[in-house]
Amino acid sequence: MEHVTSEQRNEPSKPEQPGKSWVVELWDWVKTIVVAFVIMMLLNLFVFNLSMVKGQSMQPTLVERDRLFVNKIVYHLGTPSRSDVIVLRDPSEGVEKKDFLVKRIVGLPGDTIEVRDHHLYVNGEQQAETYTDIEVQDPDFGPITLAPDHFFVMGDNRHEGKSKDSRVFGSITSDQIVGKAEFIFWPFSELKKL
Repeated sequence: MEHVTSEQRNEPSKPEQPGKSWVVELWDWVKTIVVAFVIMMLLNLFVFNLSMVKGQSMQPTLVERDRLFVNKIVYHLGTPSRSDVIVLRDPSEGVEKKDFLVKRIVGLPGDTIEVRDHHLYVNGEQQAETYTDIEVQDPDFGPITLAPDHFFVMGDNRHEGKSKDSRVFGSITSDQIVGKAEFIFWPFSELKKL
């Protein structure tokens, strides 16, 4: 005759204690939210950033309150190119210093940059700047030749005094570049690649 223990019998299981299931569910939700938050923070720190445009220095390309997707990893895999729109740490000093600026790279290491007769020249050639809506209204600048790992940046707004850029604070180095502004993601009506 087979011996059956109480564990082997088909006895009804004990009911869960009241309130225990919602505590377990809440704890699962908290863990999920914390993990998602940590992943987003790591992605934001090392891979991408979402930024909002403040000011007029990049008009007409970017306007006040445009939201940008900034690729922070692209320059770890390659080097900045001429015409890239970038976010950089403001290298200037004084009360007008901001945390970050959005500018366009117009000069690469070794390039000679000059603003002459209201036009930008790179290595002696006048640049066709289709992203601007006016000639450079500020005074002539340069020529200067960029050292290794130095980049010359300008805002797209070429009205007089509207862009604080390399003509004011000098060339920048790659370690001052936060990332490449890839596209406008808000407002949806302005959604476009930069």
